[in-house]
Amino acid sequence: MILAITDAQYALAPAGEQATRIAHLWWIYFWVLSAIFVLVAIFLFLALLRRTHASEPIGTPPPEPRERRISGFVIGCVIATVVILFALLITDFFSGRAIYALGETDLHPENGDELEIKIIGHQWWWEVEYENQQQPSKMLTTANEVHVPVGRAVKLDLESHDVIHSFWVPNMHGKKDLVPGHPTYMWLRAEKPGTFRGQCAEFCGLQHAHMRLTFVADGPDAFSKWMSTASTDAPQPTTDSERRGQQVFMSNQCMMCHNINGTNARATVGPDLTHIASRDLLAGGAIPNTRGYLAGWIANPQNIKPGVRMPPNELASDDLNALVDYLETLK
Repeated sequence: MILAITDAQYALAPAGEQATRIAHLWWIYFWVLSAIFVLVAIFLFLALLRRTHASEPIGTPPPEPRERRISGFVIGCVIATVVILFALLITDFFSGRAIYALGETDLHPENGDELEIKIIGHQWWWEVEYENQQQPSKMLTTANEVHVPVGRAVKLDLESHDVIHSFWVPNMHGKKDLVPGHPTYMWLRAEKPGTFRGQCAEFCGLQHAHMRLTFVADGPDAFSKWMSTASTDAPQPTTDSERRGQQVFMSNQCMMCHNINGTNARATVGPDLTHIASRDLLAGGAIPNTRGYLAGWIANPQNIKPGVRMPPNELASDDLNALVDYLETLK
């Protein structure tokens, strides 16, 4: 099933608890600073207007009472500035505390509320692993697509295996840097269902702009259904073309980089392809997941995403079509 983006990649359209706090803080700063800008513009206009209509020549020292009024006004503005800055600082402090208050106290393993997801940044795609300490057999791996249940606290374990990346889904949370050798984490809780777009927010090389991900907030039933489906092995081919496509995959360099559960392909260099046909995007969000783009990506990935580590595949047209037939069954 191809997912449609229901909400824009927009920090001021929050769909998560943390993003709501960030958006609220942004609006406070916006209205306070807008009011200050308007007041400064008004006083500047009045000063210019007064200078234009003043009868005394330029350079004439102002009378003593006027000078005292001006001094008092300036002092009052300085005091107001200090008060406003401290008010904004306090607001920022309490917003930060609220954003990061979500933590392990929100998890209740006895109720099945725990959900821990490991997200690994690569050049230029996202590896997503769903942890399950109680039942390791139910751990699953996907790529460039994150599903979370609405209303549950989710811990994201973040790490990078090459350069600095930054995980950012603006509708859910602020950005978090992934530094090689320094694993970190963040907590979030989705407040409404929808499909949102995420992005690497730290320049990480030539294809940084094409390192996207799809973030899906599902209702409880929809999430359970997705987890059940995503945990299954890849379906077996049923037609001659699909069986030939599977043989092409297993007899070429494809199986040296990719994993497909239920087959002998167990490599982890590239994205897991067990359910690739269910994703809406390919190549780290660079292209849509359609038959034509998939065939072009397999044949010559450098033409679509220069610098990517996937090598070209020189396949005969019949073999390429059969391989695409097979991959399109992996749902």
